[in-house]
Amino acid sequence: MNKRTALGAASLVAALTLAGCSAGESVDIDGADSVDGDVLIAAIGGEPDQLDPQRTSSYFAFEVLENVFDTLVAPDENLEMQPALAESWEVSDDQLTWTFDLRDDVTFHDGSEFTSEDVVYSYRRIIDEQLANAWKFAAITDITAPDDDTVVITVAQPTPNLLSNLGGFKGMAIVQQENVESGDITTAPIGTGPFSVTGYSSGDRITLAANADYWGGAPELAGVEYRFISEPATALAALRAGDIHWTDVVPPQQVSELESDDTVQLGLTPSSDYWYLALNEAREPWNDVRVRQALAYAIDRDAIVQAVSYGTAALNQLAIPEQSVWYTAYDEYSTDLDTAQALLDEAGFTGGTLDLLATSDYPETVTAAQIIASNLEPLGIDVEIRQPDFSTWLDEQNTGNFDMLMMGWLGNIDPDDFYYAQHHTDGASNAQKYSNTEVDALLDAGRIETDPEARKEQYAQAATIIADEASYIYLYNPSVIQVWSPDVTGYTTRADRAIRFDEASLAG
Repeated sequence: MNKRTALGAASLVAALTLAGCSAGESVDIDGADSVDGDVLIAAIGGEPDQLDPQRTSSYFAFEVLENVFDTLVAPDENLEMQPALAESWEVSDDQLTWTFDLRDDVTFHDGSEFTSEDVVYSYRRIIDEQLANAWKFAAITDITAPDDDTVVITVAQPTPNLLSNLGGFKGMAIVQQENVESGDITTAPIGTGPFSVTGYSSGDRITLAANADYWGGAPELAGVEYRFISEPATALAALRAGDIHWTDVVPPQQVSELESDDTVQLGLTPSSDYWYLALNEAREPWNDVRVRQALAYAIDRDAIVQAVSYGTAALNQLAIPEQSVWYTAYDEYSTDLDTAQALLDEAGFTGGTLDLLATSDYPETVTAAQIIASNLEPLGIDVEIRQPDFSTWLDEQNTGNFDMLMMGWLGNIDPDDFYYAQHHTDGASNAQKYSNTEVDALLDAGRIETDPEARKEQYAQAATIIADEASYIYLYNPSVIQVWSPDVTGYTTRADRAIRFDEASLAG
């Protein structure tokens, strides 16, 4: 989730600025192997902070980069891992060596050849620079390229979630070394995906052109234009006026109306995301589990879900949604101010001020924060809400400058995605500084357990302790809500929120 910049793309093959194109206009993209066809206009809720897939944590960035980069493997619509840049793989009998056979004749957008060395470079960059997703490679001891078409990954222990770690989202994309070292990747990225970035007007839009040489087949669209529209009513009005074709900037209160509106197509799908609160355990009194539990009892989740989603989200006191095979039932925290007050009394907490970090880039965090402030007032807790932009929010989280923060984790697949980085003592995203040796042991065990049932039980135990101790105060699993013109075909809403336009087309 994030924002910024402007483009200088000398290394890109195609050169197109779609700023003057109206929705549905047919264009001819200049350059070698261009694609004739329609440009799909998509409205997203904010501007990416940058377009380096391995450095950004912005959902707005990934909405674009999903169509620009590829991973070694990738999830299908059922979130099962399928071949992508690797067309096949084998695992040794001891589960410690993974050998990937790469596709032939894959090229980057600038025409340069994709080889196994690009995979090694991309993964070594994540590991050596300790980028945000380096924790996904914790088990890897070696990555080699014995020839141009083969990558061998050696792990220290059985790693049942290796495929989802490699391909679960575009933060693990294969990047081009020259594009990285020039610095152009932040605004003019070069990938191997179905579309290439051809224009970036900061504060306004990003344009993509179809990759005619894409290994998965050339897209039917000539390109995609992403416009930054933060106001849901504005985005929906633009869709109905025919100025855009697709948006996920949708007012949840209008879902019922949209379901019966035959002038638009509504996509409503349960997601694999979750939204949560976290208290900074490096500060008193939030390091007292009783105080954290008190707040978990005080919060009115029903009111939050109704306010932020108009009932389209699913209440959940753990991270993993009910539709997942990894789901664990848990309902300890009913809204109970008497229990909350008793816990605060026991902890000797008599009231005070709580600094709650939300962000204006995700209005649902501000709405929820306002409800939480009202919920905590009877307990003598005065909530001061901050709502900076998301880039600032990230800085404040990473430096521990908060009492409580609210945010979501998007695009999770494996149970390790939901819990390890966030709640292991050494977790890369454990901003709340939670530490429990039993949880650490269970999360470590889950990373190497190859028996699915045993692994599920390990994560169920860990998740229960995490919730009992309020490392996160879980709130809900949102639905994916997207709306598009009936002229758009070949597009589907996915539980992982991956926005893929490679098979989409425009009628008429």
